[in-house]
Amino acid sequence: MARKDTDSLRWKNSQWVTAMSVHYLEHLFSPNSIAVVGASERTGSLGHIAFDNLRAAGYAGELIAVNPKYQSVAGVPCYPSIAAIGHRVDLILVTTPAVTVATIIDDAGRAGARSAVVLSAGFGELGAEGRLLEQAVLAAAHAHGLRVIGPNCLGIMRPMIGLNATFARRMAQPGSIALVSQSGAVAAALVDGAQASGIGFSSVISMGAGIELDIGEILDYLTQDAQTHSILIYLESVRDGRRFISGLRAAARAKPVIVLKAGRHLSGADAAMSEIGSPLNDDATFDAVLRRCGAVRVRTYAELFSAEQLIGTGRLPRGNRLAVIANGGGPGIMAADSAAEAGVEIAQLSAPTLAALAAGLPTHWPRGNPVDVLGDATASRLAA
Repeated sequence: MARKDTDSLRWKNSQWVTAMSVHYLEHLFSPNSIAVVGASERTGSLGHIAFDNLRAAGYAGELIAVNPKYQSVAGVPCYPSIAAIGHRVDLILVTTPAVTVATIIDDAGRAGARSAVVLSAGFGELGAEGRLLEQAVLAAAHAHGLRVIGPNCLGIMRPMIGLNATFARRMAQPGSIALVSQSGAVAAALVDGAQASGIGFSSVISMGAGIELDIGEILDYLTQDAQTHSILIYLESVRDGRRFISGLRAAARAKPVIVLKAGRHLSGADAAMSEIGSPLNDDATFDAVLRRCGAVRVRTYAELFSAEQLIGTGRLPRGNRLAVIANGGGPGIMAADSAAEAGVEIAQLSAPTLAALAAGLPTHWPRGNPVDVLGDATASRLAA
């Protein structure tokens, strides 16, 4: 379900404007056809889960199974190879063992495929041998100009078009938040948490090892995506600092961007093992870049989850003044301290506001902000 050029919109300088052309990653995020390499009838296998997720999500494009072991998978004709399909496929979803992936990417490129998502694990996370496999995948992709997300990723979701190219337990609800994560577990947890609150996503993108397609390019796409109104990012390292800054700056000018970066205190040995070369992986430098670009940094998963809940409601605060409600003096003071450290002002409550609060609180409540509703507060007192 690719968008037409004339219907493509993007948010720029606080106005909707028509995009002049389809983004070069459109075939990845709005594919007309998907081939699942390693699609399987074996319950619990990666190929079975991924193929079943695409069918269950209601993907309306052409869904193709590729596996020489089967004639059909879930009633869908199954091809022995990508070449046997006989026509170009927009997206290849790879679920086979790591040692097979480079050959599959090469076959896909020769057949004219334009993008791939590699769910398979067993690459750089396992050490030197796995990094050699990554290099082989990268070489095959570059030889054909094929764009790759992964390997070792959860996959991608585009709920509004029924695209669930993941092995996640559940599909995200449609919405306006884009989530980009270098951790599949973090992405899955945020999707699960949002489900209970009725919060939806325009995209969920698990980068995995991110050996080919850079997060900066993903941000460039999301900046122009009309369905995306805000962006959440979880990352552990930045490979291409220049491209990341360019993508982040453009995105933050157009819509709210919230970033959680882990690995702030890597030891020298850990840093060497991860082969992180970008100066952005220095925490002070990264912090300064976020401020210059206009993105908001959070420090914990709980804060990222809270940001998801806040922007998911569509009711963003208009100012910098905060009212704190607590059932005791201690929690209120700690909240006020946290607000001050974040540069948030504790508001002076007006006389009418204090009078309205007094009508529902015990006579001995301390009149001020934080609002101490006292330790014996009931649900009805809080609701009032």
